[in-house]
Amino acid sequence: MTVKASSRREGNVFPRRLNPPLPVAVKSDGVWIEDQEGKRYLDASGGAIVVNAGHGRVEIAQAVYDQILAYDYIHPTMFTTPAAESLGSALAAHAPEGIGRFYFLSGGGEAVEAAIKLARQIHLANRRPEKFRLISRWKSYHGLSLGALSAMGRTTFRTPFAPMLADAVHIPPPYCLRCSYGLTFPDCRLRCALALEETILNMGPETVSAFLAETVSGGTLAAYPPPPGYLQAIRDICDAYDVILILDEVLCGMGRTGHWFACQHDGVVPDLVTLGKGLAGGTVPLSAVGVNNAHFEAICSHGGGFVHGGTFSHHPVAAAAGLALVRILERERLVERVAEWGPALGETLSNHLSDLPWVGDVRGRGFLWGVELVNDRASNTPFPRDQQVTEKVWQALFDRGIITYKSTGLAGVDGDAIIVAPPFVMDSADFEYVARNIRTAIEQVLADQNRER
Repeated sequence: MTVKASSRREGNVFPRRLNPPLPVAVKSDGVWIEDQEGKRYLDASGGAIVVNAGHGRVEIAQAVYDQILAYDYIHPTMFTTPAAESLGSALAAHAPEGIGRFYFLSGGGEAVEAAIKLARQIHLANRRPEKFRLISRWKSYHGLSLGALSAMGRTTFRTPFAPMLADAVHIPPPYCLRCSYGLTFPDCRLRCALALEETILNMGPETVSAFLAETVSGGTLAAYPPPPGYLQAIRDICDAYDVILILDEVLCGMGRTGHWFACQHDGVVPDLVTLGKGLAGGTVPLSAVGVNNAHFEAICSHGGGFVHGGTFSHHPVAAAAGLALVRILERERLVERVAEWGPALGETLSNHLSDLPWVGDVRGRGFLWGVELVNDRASNTPFPRDQQVTEKVWQALFDRGIITYKSTGLAGVDGDAIIVAPPFVMDSADFEYVARNIRTAIEQVLADQNRER
């Protein structure tokens, strides 16, 4: 059956992207997606940094099929299921020490909101009802529902809904390329981490419930890892003031950085950690909140349980998909593969791109890399947002059959980058192919733009 390309003028779908009409995907396998016209696309970003084990995994399809035939919808207040129990145990086996319980939901934003609520309830269980306020960071991405959006620090997404957002306090991110304090690492003595302590003291430590941060900055700061010592400093500050540390690993978790959990690079254990995206390899919606055992026991002792829920939480079919994904990562040692090949991916991108006058930085970890584009490299001056540089480079790549991920708003509302975050099965020949084409697309777009001035 032939389907018309989705656009705002045809069909009955309200599309995510209104213009231009989108091609119709019909098949995917490994690192490739094919559209209705037979054109093939190399998926160098795993969609929205979701596909980790590769497209078209028969094992996951079989697990979902078997689960639906055994039993499909089971409400989690009435039954538990082997699928959910087994997935929880499988994740706990790879989690930082002490993270032993997992609450399953559908999307990353859901998991973030659940974590924010859970932090509050942990304080209630421990008889600290005065602790309710949330601190997060500018240039963060935590989801688009109102609770997650309140915590998020991406300006353009927040502004239309500002009157509707809850009160969350934001501090600068660990973004050394554009340090909010005009300092240089390591002479800065981690001023961006010390901002957390300063903010807690200004707010009143007795009122602060939690600090929420991406372990590795994702879609808004284009795969920017924190400098050495940052996460440990954050952990120490949270401990000093009895603040729950929530690490958002919806994007950077599940092996993406070369560890099962990105915080394992720094040896830091959060109180709560959110997972999503790659948790089921993109096959079905699935997310989770990982919870420290001590906090779980506090909730249990409080008597009322966690005052939260969802029709599709702890869904057995989604859990079956997630468990199958974990077993693939284990059996094929794909997380170890990311750790081994990640530096080569970064080196390939740097070798092909770092000499371009518009490339301000190539940074990342594992199979998560960002290429930041600047108008002037000496000063890191960004392109004005109305020039739509990211969108033009992305489209030039897409037209060539290469899928990357867009990142904008790195410097106020300005700032441009693309993200390369392929499935873990991508090989070194594909690294070269992607890097060469990114270079060609950047040269094409920005040379044309310079000629138009």
